[in-house]
Amino acid sequence: MVVKTTTDLHSPIYQDALAIRQTVFVQEQHVPVDLEVDDNEAKTIYFVAYIDGQPAGCARLLPQSDQDFNLIQRVAVLKAFRKHHVGATIIQAVISYHQAHYPKVHLQLGAQTQAVGFYESLGFAVIPTDPPYLDAGIVHREMRYNQ
Repeated sequence: MVVKTTTDLHSPIYQDALAIRQTVFVQEQHVPVDLEVDDNEAKTIYFVAYIDGQPAGCARLLPQSDQDFNLIQRVAVLKAFRKHHVGATIIQAVISYHQAHYPKVHLQLGAQTQAVGFYESLGFAVIPTDPPYLDAGIVHREMRYNQ
């Protein structure tokens, strides 16, 4: 498995990320397209995992200049590649990138509640002071990486 990154919205890596997000979020989870693709597209770093040259999963890292944390968002793995550690590989790639480029900034994400255990296994913890919230009609919890 190889994880590639880009910030170029015209690159094949970004197009692969969009296709994965379309399949997982829009088709499977019924997230409206106008909520899935947002105004932050040009501000983020995209990560796509490939297995034998096929795009398998993605995530994006959104730097936040006005906060003490950056956000991992749009983590998605295609159904055919689930249970192959694609999600963990992508998150570990994002963590490594973040530590190299933003060593003094926290790393945070909004996890769908069914994924909280997955993120806990990778070193994230629920922020207990932040209540559950709805994002695109799906309940989420804020989590922060324990650096």
